[in-house]
Amino acid sequence: MKNISYIDRFDESYLTSFSFYHKIKIRFSETDMFGHMNNTAPFTYFELGRIEFFKKIGLMQQWLDPNGGKIPVVADLQCDFLNQAFFDDEIKLYVKINKIGTSSIDLHYLGINQNGESLFVGRGTIVQISKQTGKAIPWTKEDKKRMQQVKLANL
Repeated sequence: MKNISYIDRFDESYLTSFSFYHKIKIRFSETDMFGHMNNTAPFTYFELGRIEFFKKIGLMQQWLDPNGGKIPVVADLQCDFLNQAFFDDEIKLYVKINKIGTSSIDLHYLGINQNGESLFVGRGTIVQISKQTGKAIPWTKEDKKRMQQVKLANL
């Protein structure tokens, strides 16, 4: 398989290290004039999968609390394309925790089509910040413990 700089070994063990996924269907508006998935679409898919993942592990509810003072921001995102994808393809977008920082989390993404082909992989750093100051806010002990359990269990 292709060599990806942020993945130690992109092999079967990497593919099976994911357990959480969100189903996505490629819409016509996400394709180009050749019928291929537009190269910007995976970044939208990453957002969809990330939100569902954060809901599953309980972080999204904290960030959406109107009385809360913390929100997530995307610090960086990258995507590597592996195979072509087309209109109406059904994708399982896998999301997992790769690394937990003081106030950040590094996520990995993997898009696999209905035929079991890996379409794209990606990674991104999300930082938890204060709504008021815009400065990074460290994870609580409880948040870190929950994220570590999710990382080890792969949901």
